[in-house]
Amino acid sequence: MDCRVVVEAAVPVYDVGNADEAVRIAISKTGEMLNPDLNYVEIDMRERSCPHCGDEREPAFIAADEGLVALELEMTVFNVERTEHAARIARKEIGQRLEDIPLDVLEVEVIDTDTTEEDDTEEAAEAEEPIEEELDLDVGLDEGEDDVLPEFEDLVDEER
Repeated sequence: MDCRVVVEAAVPVYDVGNADEAVRIAISKTGEMLNPDLNYVEIDMRERSCPHCGDEREPAFIAADEGLVALELEMTVFNVERTEHAARIARKEIGQRLEDIPLDVLEVEVIDTDTTEEDDTEEAAEAEEPIEEELDLDVGLDEGEDDVLPEFEDLVDEER
């Protein structure tokens, strides 16, 4: 099974004047730390809200020209047996590159690959049919020249 894992990161930034600048710097800083090894991780600012009243808050907290920015890092983990395993893999892979940045797994979503594999197989079969009909494999061969190329097994036996 494949899973989409979303991890929250608290990224510190320095010498910033406002929340927008802090978010831009945090995304840039995080991208530099993840690339080129994890260039498939999507980085986005985290939407925060007050736990008591539900009011929307900026993703960055600024004090004395220093800030702490909440970012969401999303990646897909392939071939896992459980969602807990996917969460551990994502947290480890991201955490190795983001030193001293706390991470928290927010969401693990199973990606339904069964229907897409069946659709891809059907599309591939449909795409192959017209090609097979158009090919004329006997072009340029006389009746006695069918065995021009040796069989695969013969080539393997010759190598041994």
